[in-house]
Amino acid sequence: MSEPTAAPEHATAPEPVASAESPASPEPATSRPGSTRAGPGRVLVAIYALFALSATARASVQIATKFDTAPVAYLLSALAGVVYVIATATLAVGSPTARRVAVIACSVELAGVLAVGAWSLADPATFPDATVWSGFGSGYGFVPLVLPVFGLLWLRHVRRRRL
Repeated sequence: MSEPTAAPEHATAPEPVASAESPASPEPATSRPGSTRAGPGRVLVAIYALFALSATARASVQIATKFDTAPVAYLLSALAGVVYVIATATLAVGSPTARRVAVIACSVELAGVLAVGAWSLADPATFPDATVWSGFGSGYGFVPLVLPVFGLLWLRHVRRRRL
């Protein structure tokens, strides 16, 4: 019978090489409690990104091609696009400062939807062409009306989880 041989003392397992792609911390930011990018926050960021793209693109085309037709409506659509871009970026970043800016963006969005929605119903002549916020977002299935509410509720939820 032969005896098992032991591995030489100088043979050791190779050490793992750190790559440039490995994260600095073992847990990604999306798994941290209180992250705006986790769970429903991902869906919220995706919807905001879709609205940022669509509102900005629509306003850009309208301003470039037929600004004289409805300047107030088109400028308000551009404002909505800017607000959606800011909300998307700050919700995606999720830092404490970004969350504060996101609260402001969602609040401005909600105020805009309510003000422009009421204005568009009271003075339809000012809005010969629809905006994202006119009619309280009726042209977009009222998503512009409920989106900032969900955004503010999500930010409140995230804030409470971090405390």
